[in-house]
Amino acid sequence: MEMKQKIVLRVQMNCEKCRIKTLRVVSDADGVSSVGFEGENKQNVVVIGDVDAAGLASRLRKKVGHTDIISVAPVKEK
Repeated sequence: MEMKQKIVLRVQMNCEKCRIKTLRVVSDADGVSSVGFEGENKQNVVVIGDVDAAGLASRLRKKVGHTDIISVAPVKEK
């Protein structure tokens, strides 16, 4: 049984192209069930799934730009 978790990452996205690139990098990762943006200026990326938060953050740092892990929390299954 995999642990689904909600990961919130702050990614430095300066343009629409960066946003699209961020979505592509995150959705290519294994175990991702959903991706969305939240926060002011939509700079926080919310990832839900069975994902390695640190690995995902380092991939985003390499491909997009500065990335911080804001929170990692288990998702309550209904």
